[in-house]
Amino acid sequence: MTDTRRRVKVYTLNEDRQWDDRGTGHVSSGYVERLKGTSLLVRAESDGSLLLESKINPNTAYQKQQDTLIVWSEAENYDLALSFQEKAGCDEIWEKICQVQGKDPSVDITQDVVDESEEERFDDMSSPGLELPPCELNRLEDLAELVGSSLPSPLRREKLALAVENEGYIRKLLELFRVCEDLENREGLHHLYEIMKGIFLLNRTALFEVMFSDECIMDVIGCLEFDPALPQPRRHREFLTKTARFKEVIPISDPELRQKIHQTYRVQYIQDMVLPTPSVFEENMLSTLHSFIFFNKVEIVGMLQDDEKFLTDLFAQLTDEATDDDKRHELVNFLKEFCAFSQTLQPQNRDAFFKTLSNMGILPALEVILGMDDVQVRGAATDIFSYLVEYNPSMVREFVMQESQQNDDDILLINLIIEHMICDTDPELGGAVQLMGLLRTLVDPENMLATANKTEKTEFLSFFYKHCMHVLSAPLLANTTEEKPSKDDFQTSQLLALILELLTFCVEHHTYHIKNYIINKDILRRVLVLTASRHAFLALCALRFMRRIIGLKDEFYNRYIMRNFLFEPVIKAFLNNGSRYNLMNSAIIEMFEYVRVEDVKSLTAHIIENYWKALEDVDYVQTFKGLKLRYEQQRERQDNPKLDSMRSILRNHRFRRDARTLEDEEEMWFNADEDDLEDGEAVVPPSDKMKSEEDLMEPISKFMERKKLKDTEEKEVLGKSSLSGRQNPSFKLSFSGSTKTSLSSPPSSASLNPGSPGSPGSPGSGARSSPSTTTVTTKGGLVGLVDYPDDDDEEEEEEEDGESKEDPLPPSKKSKLSS
Repeated sequence: MTDTRRRVKVYTLNEDRQWDDRGTGHVSSGYVERLKGTSLLVRAESDGSLLLESKINPNTAYQKQQDTLIVWSEAENYDLALSFQEKAGCDEIWEKICQVQGKDPSVDITQDVVDESEEERFDDMSSPGLELPPCELNRLEDLAELVGSSLPSPLRREKLALAVENEGYIRKLLELFRVCEDLENREGLHHLYEIMKGIFLLNRTALFEVMFSDECIMDVIGCLEFDPALPQPRRHREFLTKTARFKEVIPISDPELRQKIHQTYRVQYIQDMVLPTPSVFEENMLSTLHSFIFFNKVEIVGMLQDDEKFLTDLFAQLTDEATDDDKRHELVNFLKEFCAFSQTLQPQNRDAFFKTLSNMGILPALEVILGMDDVQVRGAATDIFSYLVEYNPSMVREFVMQESQQNDDDILLINLIIEHMICDTDPELGGAVQLMGLLRTLVDPENMLATANKTEKTEFLSFFYKHCMHVLSAPLLANTTEEKPSKDDFQTSQLLALILELLTFCVEHHTYHIKNYIINKDILRRVLVLTASRHAFLALCALRFMRRIIGLKDEFYNRYIMRNFLFEPVIKAFLNNGSRYNLMNSAIIEMFEYVRVEDVKSLTAHIIENYWKALEDVDYVQTFKGLKLRYEQQRERQDNPKLDSMRSILRNHRFRRDARTLEDEEEMWFNADEDDLEDGEAVVPPSDKMKSEEDLMEPISKFMERKKLKDTEEKEVLGKSSLSGRQNPSFKLSFSGSTKTSLSSPPSSASLNPGSPGSPGSPGSGARSSPSTTTVTTKGGLVGLVDYPDDDDEEEEEEEDGESKEDPLPPSKKSKLSS
């Protein structure tokens, strides 16, 4: 198994018509009992596992390409390829395949693809070969028609390919091309264009090897310059010979490698620029051309990667201070193209590729390059850096942390990246956007590793906030020293928006690191200066930053906001925006709505106590009045803790749906046995039994009076029900045998004001008069509703359940009412 002749790579063709590397191993052939036939077996060289087990089917078409490739299809959309290290191994396996199928090993394809109708098959079987017309000027039209008519039929296409290959027809056609070009025979040149395009669509490797040879490729490109659809021929050969220059920045000693690079560049040019865009029906006809380029690139990267002297010279010259700028420019462009080629590699090969570059010192080299003044060189270095960050961000993070122990902050690689982002001269900041994306990847905790011995997140973020964050925030701090941005031009605003976007990302993902930085450096105050910018996108970025902070509901942040009155610039921006219904208006209202809905108590109190006068006239949304209501409810609870505890008791029992173990609070209320209660005695907590009934109910009475006044003023806005028409009623708590929790009053106060908001007939009470509502009752029946303004959600739940509630209390614990 150690024979290198049998060493192969196994490839499969994916849905995107790209070859996926399945692994490297050694191939053999032998009889497999399970498959009932001679099969190809590939075992992995790493662990001996089976990579491929494929029976050699007598009817499968196997193709031999480029002397070291065998390609075949095992199903309609499942193509396989074996890429051999040596030609001798490929020949051995090919002979075995041909032996099983009874074919001559000299052929490059073992079967004809047959999928035509029976009639076509019969016609083609009756004429075993396809006869080509003589390769003469006056027969070019006939040949073009023959090629065009053969392409739709796979069998005829195969016969045409064999005929062109066996008769050496391509070289004869190229001789005719030179004659036609000398004679300026435009009609003949147009026919040759159609013929050569058709030969490409035959999709045959043996023909490509002839067409892409050094002596033929330029004439092939010449044939494709004379498109009949164009008034003037293209000038592809002129570009390739005069404009495109092959720069050998490091001498390549291997002639085979040099030839392979030339060939790949020209074939890629043919695919991208010369050949017309294939139609949907022609796309698969060029799959062999895609494969030809793919395997060439893999081979080039492999040969360069194995040449240690070449890579050593490359990095030595890159980092050598004596290297002149032009030379370094060429070296960087070569390295960029080298990395771009690596994107065609499979993941395991790409790992080895970047590991090799890392060992050679690519990151220190990039640091030198990024310190240069040449914008083009820095741009190429940025592209190389992006390949490294996307491939392995941990490798980059480890390098910059080690580097910080030896160098000053100013020359750290990551700070160079930040400086280039800040100093981007492009009006659209294209480079800055790319660099910001790379920084975001580097500081993203999601792709950081954590092991038993060390946590990359903790180490790197501590490093970043100590050595780099001040560089990133410097433009922001420099531009926000006054009440308005000192520079408010478009480019500066774009840059600040990018920085804010990264800081917002940090707020969401970095917890205490960014919290300490924001609070210690007073970053939020500086950011909110940008709400005064004339560029709406920048003001919105500032608002988004504050909104992310508020969204964390962190009291450290909240105290910082309140202590420094940081809602002031937001409210100022809201008032300056006036009545305009735009994104600024919506963003600010949403921020306050979030505070209201999430009931952030500290911020609610701060906003109402300091800014209510500025906001009380805003009535086109109910957000601010809702905030005021939240605030008053909070104050009510603070001023009357007894009322708050009583409400919670009522809620706890009113909405209990199923029997469960009584909690401590219920035990306190219902620990007296039913027989121990005197008729008409209310059940109260033991600590309150000594207090008079008037003392206990006074807070409720005051609350009801205030509630009545408030409802009269804000009836349309808040839609709240209240009691009216009663002063200082004497209430007793009772829990009847029904599911209602009731408040009782003496018979003398049983009269109901028919026009009051609490009456059943009034508009304000219609939506709330469900059977399960807390009520004020006498012996005579229903008197009115008691509505608690902070119970909105519970009332909705109450309405949905209706009369279906079960009695939450055991019979022995129900208290009775007596007058």
